[in-house]
Amino acid sequence: MKNGKEKARILDENGIRRSLTRIAHEIVEKNKGVENLCLVGIRRRGVPLAERLAELICKIEGKTVDVGKLDITLYRDDLTTLGDQPLVRNTDIPVDVAGKKIVLVDDVLYTGRTVRAALDALNDLGRPQSIQLAVLIDRGHRELPIRADYIGKNVPTSGKEVINVMLKEIDEEDAVSIME
Repeated sequence: MKNGKEKARILDENGIRRSLTRIAHEIVEKNKGVENLCLVGIRRRGVPLAERLAELICKIEGKTVDVGKLDITLYRDDLTTLGDQPLVRNTDIPVDVAGKKIVLVDDVLYTGRTVRAALDALNDLGRPQSIQLAVLIDRGHRELPIRADYIGKNVPTSGKEVINVMLKEIDEEDAVSIME
């Protein structure tokens, strides 16, 4: 759990599962199936969310969906504030993104800067047919004109609050909380 005191628990394990199930159905419906579709998780917590969505979509459609992992570290506009040696992880997208319908997946949409960096990183890999955005939590406070196509839960927050997303794959627990 991140520093601070838990103000409210927004989602538990079942709430996260229900949100992802709904998003999976919405992705299939909007894209009229899974043809030419690739889910790309933004490292760190976007990756397990993308993998879970792919499993749910496979259960719905009976077809597998490619899942990629995108590291945006070097595309961030605050790179100089991250320290002398920012931790760069690998980008691993198993297909050519050119001509694909890409669904970027992240845990929290806040200012929009992470998504902007992800768009830059993706475009360096090729020119997708389209790019959509799926997030577990949209907390508002945008600094850039970016919106999500698929949202698990809208959570209005103050600028002083922090959304803490914990996933079993990383944190050994599924929960979303507001911290103050």
